[in-house]
Amino acid sequence: MAQGMLKWAAGAGIMASILLGGCEDTPKDPNFEKVTINSKTYTLEVVANNEKRIKGLSGRTKVAEDGGMLFVFPDNQARVQEFVMRDCLIPIDIIFLDRSGRVTASHAMKVEEARKPDEIKPANPKAPDPYEARLKRYSSRYACQFVIELAGGELEKLKVKDGDKIPLDLDALKKRAS
Repeated sequence: MAQGMLKWAAGAGIMASILLGGCEDTPKDPNFEKVTINSKTYTLEVVANNEKRIKGLSGRTKVAEDGGMLFVFPDNQARVQEFVMRDCLIPIDIIFLDRSGRVTASHAMKVEEARKPDEIKPANPKAPDPYEARLKRYSSRYACQFVIELAGGELEKLKVKDGDKIPLDLDALKKRAS
């Protein structure tokens, strides 16, 4: 009987290790970062290069309630940032964070009127663009290195205040910025 119990225990141990072996966290997708803000967890698309930072959420028709973007700037671009609602079709809430992950400013950004027919983009890239010139600028007020964009209305729910710290893996994110 003892031998039967030993075989059963050994078999159960093997089965448990097989079953539990698959319970480890799945590999992390480098394009996304889980960020918790005041007890709510978001899965944010990481935006770490200029091309993607300029595009942002432009042209998107929705942002998931638990989604959004996390913009990461390299150390040499950590400065006062201004964001606009260029070609944005939905309201967006924005949170600016300094190098340490502290909130420097937050704004509820409203949808702007689309480019008008008389606001032709100039052929000369150094010439002023009338559309860009009229867009409202939302400022970080102080030097920032990270920016979070969420669906419109999230700021009101989160009650984020200037000075709040949002936990991020700062060093790993900074390494990804270009």
